[in-house]
Amino acid sequence: MAETFLRIAVIGAGYFSQFHRDAWERIDKAQIVGVMDKALSVAEATNYPAFDNMDDLLSTVAPEVLDIVLPPDAQARVITQALDAGIKTIICQKPFCASTEQAEAITAASEAAGACLIIHDNFRFQPWYRAMKEVITAGTLGRLYQMRFQLRPGDGQGPDAYLARQPYFQTMPRFLVHETAVHWLDVFCYLFGLPDSVYADLRQLNPAITGEDAGHILLGYDNGFRALFDGNRLADHRADNHRLTMGEAWVEAENGTLRLTGFGEVWMRGHLRAEETLILPAKDWPGFGGDCVKTLCHHVCESLLAGTTPENIARDYLTILSLEKAVYESAETGQKLCFTAPS
Repeated sequence: MAETFLRIAVIGAGYFSQFHRDAWERIDKAQIVGVMDKALSVAEATNYPAFDNMDDLLSTVAPEVLDIVLPPDAQARVITQALDAGIKTIICQKPFCASTEQAEAITAASEAAGACLIIHDNFRFQPWYRAMKEVITAGTLGRLYQMRFQLRPGDGQGPDAYLARQPYFQTMPRFLVHETAVHWLDVFCYLFGLPDSVYADLRQLNPAITGEDAGHILLGYDNGFRALFDGNRLADHRADNHRLTMGEAWVEAENGTLRLTGFGEVWMRGHLRAEETLILPAKDWPGFGGDCVKTLCHHVCESLLAGTTPENIARDYLTILSLEKAVYESAETGQKLCFTAPS
């Protein structure tokens, strides 16, 4: 590429798009050249060149990268238009497409077009999981026994739950797993690899919403390790900002325990020891969730400029969707299921 920066167009100017724009603005090798939204006034409010349709955006600003921040039912159409226009790098927010079948078709289409399609599932880029990964990879903990994450954002109570920020949460037929827990399915796979079995028990606690908002997901590994997602969107946890980590986590192992707090701290305690060592201190992070949006965008930018493959390409992310599908099947049947990644 002739430029020293990547030309970025952001598709969608809703609530979460602000974090994407802020991230790109703080990356030296990226430049936002346009924003599109079906409501032109919303796109204009970003103070970037504004568009309400793809054809005008693509022909006017000639972006190299499309960053799609749209609901699942709008993604496939936009990705298809971008592929037809010859765009070779597309980032797409999760949940990815309206169904697994649609996601598979869009992934195949992007590969056939020679395009790199990246899914923006950013929780694996949160600094606390990066810090945990370093400790786990170093072997400091010895044999791993189990990980438990307790989701407790406390934002799901009452008839007005989610309406102020993301009102479509109320009407999603599949909510806790499809919208939220999928982040930790990806985190667990990032930290520990793919599981061999899945068991899930899901429930709805708030009658004002359509989908499930609490439940447990247990991932099993053939070496005896277990990863547990314990989610409840109505309950809270100890934190100043309940959306920073959205809960607390523990990794328990032969030589000790890693502990994630609601303040974004990671502590390590040796086996049978009382004192803890601070691995990652709390910080006033900019952006969202430990600045994970910027970390993901920067990773993509660096990968593209270096000619390497970024994390979370669509083909790999289909495995996460397959795992999500197994979670819902387990919950519906009440059975523990074997899991094999799609070929």
